[in-house]
Amino acid sequence: MQKTWRVAVIGRSGKGNYGHGLDVVWKDVPGVEVVAVADDNKSSLADALERTGAKRSYLNYKQMLAKEKPDIVSISQRWIDQHHEMAMEAAEQECHIYMEKPFTPTLREADEVIAALESKHLKLAIAHTTRYSPVIAKIREMVTAGEIGTLVEMRGRGKEDGRGGGEDLWVLGSHVLDMMRYFNGDVEACSARVFNEGHPITKEDVVAGNEGIGPLAGDTLFATYEFQNGIPGYFNSTRNPAGSPGRFGLTLFGSKGAIRMTTGYTMEAAILRNGTWSPHFSKAQWEPIKAEEKGHSGHGGGNHLAVLDLIRAINEDSQPICNMYDARAATEMIAAVFESHRQETRVEFPLENRENPLTMLS
Repeated sequence: MQKTWRVAVIGRSGKGNYGHGLDVVWKDVPGVEVVAVADDNKSSLADALERTGAKRSYLNYKQMLAKEKPDIVSISQRWIDQHHEMAMEAAEQECHIYMEKPFTPTLREADEVIAALESKHLKLAIAHTTRYSPVIAKIREMVTAGEIGTLVEMRGRGKEDGRGGGEDLWVLGSHVLDMMRYFNGDVEACSARVFNEGHPITKEDVVAGNEGIGPLAGDTLFATYEFQNGIPGYFNSTRNPAGSPGRFGLTLFGSKGAIRMTTGYTMEAAILRNGTWSPHFSKAQWEPIKAEEKGHSGHGGGNHLAVLDLIRAINEDSQPICNMYDARAATEMIAAVFESHRQETRVEFPLENRENPLTMLS
């Protein structure tokens, strides 16, 4: 008989809520029973119970995990200040995990979560839902086939709204950095500078970041990543620049053209088949890249494929498409920006410093 997967959902209303649909995705997954939901905001529990279709509700997620013994726990809230604590408790209770990004505030916490999950042969999937888009899969096929020639560099930007700079890197840049690795593999080193109101950040610029990020600084940053295959990647973000937040995404530049893409499961993309990278110097135009969706649309579509893939990985004892190692790698790319600024030099991977570099600024 087919196994029925017992799923528990953790959210924190007012403190990251339930992420981008990580609470409701389970309702449409065959063979899944949502046994319980936990939220430390008592006034939100009744709504969460109805929304998720859970059988029971709890104010304390530890009590929920200990009593319900779920197979999978959805750590749904966007705030990351309790991601480590919740993931460690899930590991203790032998639960697999689907988690909202970003992963954890520090690399030390990421290392501890991974070690705990490895020790019990548990799986974790991170909600970088762009990975599951049929469009990004098609783009990788096009790049491999040489449709833009030889890949020479990648350029990513954040949304560059009021969160521009350090917060943009953490909250939204996580998607773009993961996309860079999807196309280019692992990072070897990073060189970066971070500024606040035009001057290099110092300890006086460090504040408590939003969404449980922890110590944070910078309204502008510039980062260069050296990938192991020798192809560079760049990530920049400036708070509220003149221009459209539509720059948020990644552009691949090749010897014969370029591909521009946004993020998310329903991402948009286009190819320019011209080595000057500018349609103004030729008759070439940006051509949309399309691919057939595999079911649901929006965040729901990406989450749906991600949790199906997580269940597949559990059954096969393999890793999900976007797993805990990918989650840590994106976190390391973020931390490397601040570590490079702190040391005023290029930093190599893996980073020796596993704590938040902003706590060590002079």
